[in-house]
Formats: sequence, C-alpha cells, structure tokens
Amino acid sequence: MNNENNKHLENLTEIRSLMEQSSRFISLSGLSGIIAGILALIGAFAAFLYFDYNYYTPLMFDKIFASSAYPTTDFLIFLFLDAGLVFILALGAAILLTTRKAKKQNSKIWTKPVKMMITELAIPLLTGGFFTIVLLYYGEIYLLAPSTLIFYGLSLVAASKYTLKHIRYLGISEILLGIISCFIPGYGMISWAIGFGVFHIIYGIIMYNKYDRQ
Repeated sequence: MNNENNKHLENLTEIRSLMEQSSRFISLSGLSGIIAGILALIGAFAAFLYFDYNYYTPLMFDKIFASSAYPTTDFLIFLFLDAGLVFILALGAAILLTTRKAKKQNSKIWTKPVKMMITELAIPLLTGGFFTIVLLYYGEIYLLAPSTLIFYGLSLVAASKYTLKHIRYLGISEILLGIISCFIPGYGMISWAIGFGVFHIIYGIIMYNKYDRQ
C-alpha cells in the first residue's frame, strides 16, 4: 500500500514539474546574474575613475546626482556609453549562458512563457526609459538612480510570473532600494552599484547553487 502511495506521489510530482515547465521559463542561468553584477560594478568603478580624472574628486559624480542642474553633454555621453556597454555585455552573457543551459536540459528557448516574460519585462522598462528621458529633460538628476531602480524592480516582479520565483525577490529588493534612494539624494552611483551590482551577484550565487550545480 505504501509503495503504491509513493508511486502516486511520484507521478503527481512529475505532472506538477511538467506543468511548471510548460507555464514558466526555468532555464535562467545563475552565472549570468553573477556576470551582470560584476559588469555593473566595473561600470560603476569606471564612472568614478572618469569623474575623478575630469572633476578632481570622485564625489563630484554623486554631487551631480544631488543637484537639479541640467547635466553637461560630456556627462550624458559618458553615462549612456557606460550604461549601454554594461547592458549589452550583460544581456549577451545572459543569452549565451541561458541558451547553453536550456540545451543542456533539452528545453526549448522561444516558448510562450519566454514571450510572455519578455513582454512583461519590457513594458515597465520602456516606461522607465521614457520617464528617465523626462527627468533628464527637466534636469532632475537626483531622481535618476531611484527611478531606474524602481522601474527595473517592477519589470522583474512582472516577469517573475513566467519564470523562477527568485526573480520576484530580486525585483522587490530593487524597488525598496529605489524608494530608499529617493530620500538620500547624492548617493545615486552607490545605489546603482548596490542594486545592479551587489544584488545581482547575490541573486546569481543563490540561483547557481540551487539550480545550476549538478
């Protein structure tokens, strides 16, 4: 009788696993999170070096974040190049490692859950991007870091419905950090380094230890 019950439980577990795989994308790579965090920290360090060289003090960057003065062209060019390069490299690593993991698991990549995840991720990100342009237009630089963290967190929470639940916890952490950053203007670079760097590394390590190590 016990053997029969155990067999039923195993069948139910297998069915539940198959249902989860059909409704969620579970092949996200923990290593991609670690790499994204390291790249973000390198980008933040490069920003400190750039402003240390050009403005003679590494604190000038956060002074810019604490002001409402319209940023200079050099500031904007470097900011977008730095952030853009980090984003492209992190995205490339995520696609490469996640694709490799999916092939290892004999899972398809371009499935309905993936399409839904990308859609849910894109809506808050695009909205946040537009809001960031508005902030730059009006010179509200001190809200740049908090707003990007909050919208990024919202996009992760929205996308978590179609992937692993740990993404939701990362998103909530980003939102809380963004809200806190609203009340401590002048620490935008540090907030970015923590949110996009440290949080991603912690998340990546957890994901790697739980799902990637075989």
